[in-house]
Amino acid sequence: MDQVISWKVLTKELDQYYPKPQGAGRRPKGLERMLRIYFMQHWNSLSDPAMEEALYDSRAMREFAGVDLGEERAPDESTILHFRHLMEAREFGAELLRLVNAHLAE
Repeated sequence: MDQVISWKVLTKELDQYYPKPQGAGRRPKGLERMLRIYFMQHWNSLSDPAMEEALYDSRAMREFAGVDLGEERAPDESTILHFRHLMEAREFGAELLRLVNAHLAE
C-alpha cells in the first residue's frame, strides 16, 4: 500500500485540521500513523476497540502503522475514535478517495 497511497500528499492535505501538541496533556499521535490506522480499520471492517486490539495482535499492522511496542503503546480505542470522528466531521472520506484515485491515475 505504500506504493499505492501517497501518504505525504494525504498528510499535507489534512495537517491543518489535525490537533497540534499543547500544554501538558496527551500529545497527539502522528497524523500519518493515524491515517494508516484509519485506512486499516476500513479495509478490515474493524470497530475502534477491535482496531486497538489488532495493533497489539498483528505485527504486520503495527509495522504498517509504525508502532513500536518497545518504545510506546499503540493508540487506544478512544484515540482511534476521536480521529475517526475528526475525519467524519470534516467529511474527508470523499477527499481521501479523490486524492488516492489521482495518485493511482498518475
